[in-house]
Amino acid sequence: MKALTFCGKENIEFQEVADPKVTAPQDAIVKVKLTAICGSDLHVYHERETGLDHGTVMGHEFVGEVVELGKEVRNLKVGDMVTSPFTTSCGACFFCKKGLTARCVAGSLYGWVENGEGLHGGQAEYVRVALADSTLVKIPEGVTLTEALLLGDILCTGYFCADMAQISPEGAYAVLGCGPVGLLAILGARELGAQTIYAVDCVPERLAHAQRFGAIPINFQQQDVKEVILEKTQGIGVDAVLEVVGSNAAERTAVDIVRPGGIISVAGVHTANTFSFSPVEAYDKNLTYKIGRCSARYYMDKLIPVVQSKKYDLSSIISHRLPLADGKKAYEMFDKKCDNCTKVILENS
Repeated sequence: MKALTFCGKENIEFQEVADPKVTAPQDAIVKVKLTAICGSDLHVYHERETGLDHGTVMGHEFVGEVVELGKEVRNLKVGDMVTSPFTTSCGACFFCKKGLTARCVAGSLYGWVENGEGLHGGQAEYVRVALADSTLVKIPEGVTLTEALLLGDILCTGYFCADMAQISPEGAYAVLGCGPVGLLAILGARELGAQTIYAVDCVPERLAHAQRFGAIPINFQQQDVKEVILEKTQGIGVDAVLEVVGSNAAERTAVDIVRPGGIISVAGVHTANTFSFSPVEAYDKNLTYKIGRCSARYYMDKLIPVVQSKKYDLSSIISHRLPLADGKKAYEMFDKKCDNCTKVILENS
């Protein structure tokens, strides 16, 4: 089959690789219909996260059709259209029972193979899904393939970020970063009842989209974010900051604009070795800092009814659709934000 593979820093190739096979009785093989490039893929692309074997198939967002099943899979059949969270999970371990499916003791992240061990990704014609019964979700009525694709990662991640922020209708909130996850974090905050949401970014098109989603835009290249937030909150600061960038600069801004006793909720993937604030600052502000990988499989069930309701135009965040064969170009476009690129979907013919 053909797939997009990691071949070194900023080097993604579309090339022939071995077809995935059922290697465990709980496996499924899925023929990929749609896949997508995620912001966290860029950490691998730029080798901010290191250790990935060259030749690893990239990607952890996909939807498709079940074409083969291991002998112990009971909840699926060949021909089912399915979506997947970005990590596999067993559904039965201590962490899965707590809803922390992202930390399943038997789980794996798609698109991460290191020293020959791990699970190849979904930016390919086919993908092997481990623990298929407890990982895959049949696409329900009223959910399009595109919506199902977003459900497997970034919709859940945005909502998770908002959920950690303990949203209340009377509160004020700031979202740092208006890429795909940031935009969906705005919708997540709205779904949880937020009335006042500030959206911080420097890309005019993304800020305009945030405004359409109900947020108040702040361009950090044109305005002093701390000054604006403090002015709008009578010098107090926001009740929580939803940080989806994953940089020390964003983290520093979050500390500066959150009120004493507030929450910093972090869904951005951080790769730095240190925090940009000190324990003393955290203590002096009675700060609550929440960070981690979204348990997408847990949140998918909660968000299916939201998707089916059509309350929000989720697909509006997608700016480009390209064939899988153009994936190398798509990575460059997504990385450099060419042609107002927000989110790229790759289609299999």
